[in-house]
Amino acid sequence: MSDKAGNMNSTSTQKVSFIEKTAFGMGHLVNNLMPGALGVFSFFLLTGFGMDPFLAGLLGGIPRIFDAVIDPIIGYISDNTVSKYGRRRPYIFIGAIFSGLLFILLWQLDENNSQMFNFWYFILISLIYITGNAMFATPLIGLSYEMSTDYNERTKLMAYAQFTGQIAWMIVPWFWVIIANPDIFPTQVQGVRTLSYFVGGICIVLGVLPAIFCKEVDQSAITDRAELSISNIAENFKGLIKSIVQIFKNKAFVKLCGATFLVFNGFQMVASFSFFIIVFYLFNGDYKAAGNWPAWFSTVSAIFTALLVIPIVTFLSNKYGKKNAFLIATAISVIGYILKWWGFNPSNPYLMFFPLPFMVFGIGSLFLLMMSMTADVCDLDELENGMPRKESTFGAIYWWMVKLGQGLALVAGGYILKVVGFDQNAATQSLETMNNLRLADIIVPAVTALLAIYVMKDYSLSEEKIIEIKRELENRRGQL
Repeated sequence: MSDKAGNMNSTSTQKVSFIEKTAFGMGHLVNNLMPGALGVFSFFLLTGFGMDPFLAGLLGGIPRIFDAVIDPIIGYISDNTVSKYGRRRPYIFIGAIFSGLLFILLWQLDENNSQMFNFWYFILISLIYITGNAMFATPLIGLSYEMSTDYNERTKLMAYAQFTGQIAWMIVPWFWVIIANPDIFPTQVQGVRTLSYFVGGICIVLGVLPAIFCKEVDQSAITDRAELSISNIAENFKGLIKSIVQIFKNKAFVKLCGATFLVFNGFQMVASFSFFIIVFYLFNGDYKAAGNWPAWFSTVSAIFTALLVIPIVTFLSNKYGKKNAFLIATAISVIGYILKWWGFNPSNPYLMFFPLPFMVFGIGSLFLLMMSMTADVCDLDELENGMPRKESTFGAIYWWMVKLGQGLALVAGGYILKVVGFDQNAATQSLETMNNLRLADIIVPAVTALLAIYVMKDYSLSEEKIIEIKRELENRRGQL
């Protein structure tokens, strides 16, 4: 069975209106802006607030562990919620407001407080913020999987989401420049505090839009939902474990998780290397000469993703199927990684942008296609395991895997820096060290991308298969 049905049509289509796509896209802009800003702001815990590096590491790691625990719980609650406003929208609305306000509060630290006071303040507010953000993000992902039952429309919806999400990554790199510029803010602390109001405010205003304008499926068609209550908490916990077990038995979903783990974390392992290569290889450790080049490198990457990768991959998906689009895009990214060897050239810094149109096909297409394919997997799960549909739980498990892998990738990236001989205290680095770092910057993501291609080559949920599943589901429970 081929991956693309050339002349088959869905039994019915469910187009998503422009207003809904735009509102949903704004939600994903928020979903990218908040963690992006959090990552940048956290750097200034060291340089602005004087936090001990070990304590700063704990402030980054402990909330990640809590996040990994809370996501599946929120997903299960959302999947089983009974409300006249829907299973997703109430949580998205409240979560957007809650997490925006908590993000602002999180960064109102006083550098004059004791270090341990600031440590415990940040930990406490972080855990509350993570809970609010999970209330927003996890149901939003679940909503994305159920907004359309049409095979190709799902990809178009994810394209909207990824396009608007890239706007965040065009903005976030410049937070470094703005906060650290004494001509804009007299201190880094003041820069962080002030920008937190803008980030939190934007997230509140844009984050509630999916709850207001996006539609959910007919709630009356969703049966067998668990009764959520304090008195029933033991049964709810058993239900959550049962759902997670069923999800991990889904071979198609496991392939999506495996391929995502490889592509995303191969990229994450070396994500910071470009900054070091620009500063220490292109500009020989001269931070002033390096100036805004690292920020431009990240911003141009996001621009190519939004304007080049997303339209092309959407076309490839509609023309040749989602699996084949993934294989093609990932193979193109390998070419881009290899071209970085010639792109980073001290005699001409502008050449650093040469590999980007190829390289960004990997990470730029990943979540567009994987989220669309996860929506298909949710149909398969309903066929095999019945109601209730588990979109939010699938989303929570998928992103739990991403977050876990990201943590491991950061550790592995630090280990690679040590192995190649990078000295963080040295003003310059040896040519041997930089060449080894450049090789790692190419080999690691290229190898993981090739492994992801191997994992996905036998992915079986083609358009024909999804149409068959959809017909069976409609015969079983009617049209959602």
